Amino acid sequence: MSNSPSKVFIIKTSSNSILEDYKKLLHLTEYQKYYDKDQKVIIKLNLSWSKFFPACSTPPWQLEGLLKTMIEDGYRSQNLFTAENRTVVTNIERGLRGNKWNPIIRKYNAWFVPLTRIPFVSYESLRSKFLRLKNTQLFALDTKIFPEGFKIPKFYVGKPIIHLPTMKTHGHTGAMGGKLQRTKGKMIHGGITCAMKNAFGGLLTKRRHFSHQFMSEVLVDLLIIQKQIHPEILAVVDGTVCGDGAGPRVMIPRIKNYILAGYDQVAVDAVVAKMMGFEPLNLPAIKMAHDEGLGCGDVDQIEIIGQDISEVNWNFKVKRSLVIWGDQMVRKGSLQFIYPLFKNELFFLGPTMASKIYHDMIWYPTIGKKRIKQFNRTEWGALFKSYPES
Repeated sequence: MSNSPSKVFIIKTSSNSILEDYKKLLHLTEYQKYYDKDQKVIIKLNLSWSKFFPACSTPPWQLEGLLKTMIEDGYRSQNLFTAENRTVVTNIERGLRGNKWNPIIRKYNAWFVPLTRIPFVSYESLRSKFLRLKNTQLFALDTKIFPEGFKIPKFYVGKPIIHLPTMKTHGHTGAMGGKLQRTKGKMIHGGITCAMKNAFGGLLTKRRHFSHQFMSEVLVDLLIIQKQIHPEILAVVDGTVCGDGAGPRVMIPRIKNYILAGYDQVAVDAVVAKMMGFEPLNLPAIKMAHDEGLGCGDVDQIEIIGQDISEVNWNFKVKRSLVIWGDQMVRKGSLQFIYPLFKNELFFLGPTMASKIYHDMIWYPTIGKKRIKQFNRTEWGALFKSYPES
């Protein structure tokens, strides 16, 4: 694994130069030193909504920028495995179409691995045989979320991974959960979702929706696990269009024209948080990971290579959508007395259906469509429309 100090690589871009700029970004990271051309590489996509919405999921130019660069640099397409999972509110096939990933994956002859169709194996069974940091204690996954033991994708073990997140806010990633706090200081309710959160949809089974009560602790757990199973981890982040407000779905798209990358997932998230207007060490997952020595969350200690962002502050504001507000009331607030019912799969269908009705049938056709229409009039909207549907 790369033993470089905490560095984050940043480039200012435009819709006319985006693919070439992704190539420049990847070459800044010197990724070819760490990713063997003969080894299988996992490319973890970011699917926050089956439907297209700006900044919500991996945009097509982010995926193409990575695949095009790797193929041109001599990586074999048969060794490139794009991957994504489903959630209780997303559908993989619809996401492949809605976000225009399918034509790009086919264009570069890469693979797509739906994580719903591959075996998950016991984390504990691997821990004693293959994993580094064997004695590392997890925060929440061992006891709070998967008390009977949890599983991870067997396909992941031993392979390097590249994450493709976007820069956006998230209503769940601020507050600490339970009594597992190991950090001090002011913590905010709501934060960002980026490099660390992108592992959430890949490493955990569908039971991960119970992780929201302990989101920050779980993100730190997932970083620990990633460091154990992946020989290399790189985040390549798209900030061309960013999400402000009630993320990760019902957001206000903001065009910012940045792309960035880094091997230290904590440092990447810290820089992203700083650019968006947050104090990184006030975000619990970043603070916890920093204190545990899993990466650097102090922007003053991170080396920025490329674009100067010392004066960047977008003053993004985190809001909670109606669905996230209701979820947090049940998991942590005044309605917590009904939370045990959520563990009943049949009962949980109700909140799941409510989320789909609100997001897909009410918000998206009304407010969402208006914001997409405005986005379509921008240079990035024109670029998105230029990609084939299927």
